[in-house]
Amino acid sequence: MKWNASSVDRPTRIAVVGSSEATPQEEAWAYQVGRLLAAAGAVVICGGRGGVMEAVCRGAVEAGGLTVGILPGDDPNEANPYVRLPLPTGLGEARNALVVRAAEAVIAIGGEFGTLSEIALALKWGIPVIGLETWALHRPGVTVPIERVSTPEEAVRRALARARKATNP
Repeated sequence: MKWNASSVDRPTRIAVVGSSEATPQEEAWAYQVGRLLAAAGAVVICGGRGGVMEAVCRGAVEAGGLTVGILPGDDPNEANPYVRLPLPTGLGEARNALVVRAAEAVIAIGGEFGTLSEIALALKWGIPVIGLETWALHRPGVTVPIERVSTPEEAVRRALARARKATNP
C-alpha cells in the first residue's frame, strides 16, 4: 500500500509562547495548559527554553504528550529537559517565526517582546491567538483579534476549537 499524506491522522499542533523568565502564576498556567493539551492528544510546540516554555513542556510530558522545542541556537542540548523533539535552528530570535508557522493555533501566556513578536506574526498570518494575561494591543479603528481568556482550561478549549476550525473549514 502506498503511503498517502491525506489519509494520515495527524495530531493538532498548538504553540505555547511566553516569557523565559515567567512569574510563578504564569508557570502554573503553562504547566496546566501542557497537561490539558497532552490529554487532548495535541503536540505542544514552543521555543524550547525556560519559563513558560519549560513549564508547558513539563506539564505535557508528565501527561504523556509530545513536545517540540524550536531552539534559537545550534545545540539541541540547550533545550529544557522536557522537550522531547529539540529542533536547533541557529536563527536566534528569528526562530519565533518557525514556532508560529508550525502551529494551528497559539496560546500566549504573559510574555515579553519575543512573545509580542510571535503574537504579531500569528495575527499577520491568520493563525488564531488565545491570550492568557498577555499583551493588550490597541490601535484606533483596528480590531486586534486576540481571544482573551482567564483560565488554562478555557485557553486550551478555544485553541483546540480554533485549530480544528482552521484545518476543517
